[in-house]
Amino acid sequence: MAQYDFDQITSRRGSGCYKWDRSLDKDSLPMWVADMDFPTAPAIIDALTHRVQHGIFGYTKVPSLYYQALMGWFERRYDFAIERDWVLYTSGVVPAVSAAIKALTLSGNGVIVQTPVYNCFFSSIRNMGCQVVENTLINRDGYYEVDFEDLEQKAQDPNNTVLILCNPHNPVGRAWTEAELRKIGAICFSHGVKVISDEIHCDLVFPEHHHQPFAALGPEFAANSVTCHAPSKSFNIAGLQIANIIVPNPELRVRVNKTLNIHEVCDVNPFGIEALIAAYRDSEKWFDELLTYLYGNYQITQAFIAKEIPQVTLTKQEATYLAWIDCRSLGMSSNKLVDKLEHEAHLILSPGSVFGADGEGFLRLNMACPRALLMDGLHRFKAGIKAC
Repeated sequence: MAQYDFDQITSRRGSGCYKWDRSLDKDSLPMWVADMDFPTAPAIIDALTHRVQHGIFGYTKVPSLYYQALMGWFERRYDFAIERDWVLYTSGVVPAVSAAIKALTLSGNGVIVQTPVYNCFFSSIRNMGCQVVENTLINRDGYYEVDFEDLEQKAQDPNNTVLILCNPHNPVGRAWTEAELRKIGAICFSHGVKVISDEIHCDLVFPEHHHQPFAALGPEFAANSVTCHAPSKSFNIAGLQIANIIVPNPELRVRVNKTLNIHEVCDVNPFGIEALIAAYRDSEKWFDELLTYLYGNYQITQAFIAKEIPQVTLTKQEATYLAWIDCRSLGMSSNKLVDKLEHEAHLILSPGSVFGADGEGFLRLNMACPRALLMDGLHRFKAGIKAC
């Protein structure tokens, strides 16, 4: 029997919420930014309340409990034995990825990304003085696969020194298999390409699928990779700005740590620390119920689109709460379709084009909300598509 109520609707409008307060349209329903419309776990709220009551919020030392909670979570759930010395904390996964790029490249180097992919990768690469190199994923009837032949060609170029792996993948919803990850690793390592594995969505994997940490595949994978993750997506605490970089290779760890310090993203706030401890140590049952609820939302979305909006196609989802919807049959650009939905159906989605040229014609819809809001959004989506 479920202990937690994810059907409760909590108003976020007027709270300074980036997702809900971007639009001045009070009738709009935002289903774009990748955060959830659920209050976080009760244990996290209790921990933060207790910390606030102390009343002093000065410079913070990260305690041993932080590392114990982090290491315990990944060992229990993924059989990934992280060592204390491997962990570097920072304020978010995007700063973590940027720092890793800077540490592992020279100016002008190529960084391989598997498009369509999380849009911040592009800006992180360019901001670090590097070039975006696209290893475009293969879309086989709504199921994405790695183009290994193209990856081999890109990895052979000595100027391309890093691959950013989105594991699980945002926005296409793949939970890469062990076999796929081993093949990616074999190609990269044979050509001297380091792997930055963004695993922020690692907990959000649906039944019959499994998250495989890249670095846990073996010593060679650990030695030639940097893993970035955070509790922000899983526990809806992105605003608390806490993330970790796992770097088993001591030489790479020194370089990444130096970059974190140069960029002044080596300090974290006391609330992020308390939230991570409470999340990984005291909120596992809450999260398991949340994951069941999210999978139910995906099943509802899948059935609704198949029956009510057959003009578009929902990509087969294995992970994340972000629906990737193929709208190419409508013959409209992603930006034009998003604009039409916002102004005519009062529904805000993400245009696929921001995830790279291969996202053109797609939309991304955030399913992580109470079911009543989800159904409202799906009906608005249907009405907007019908009007196209």
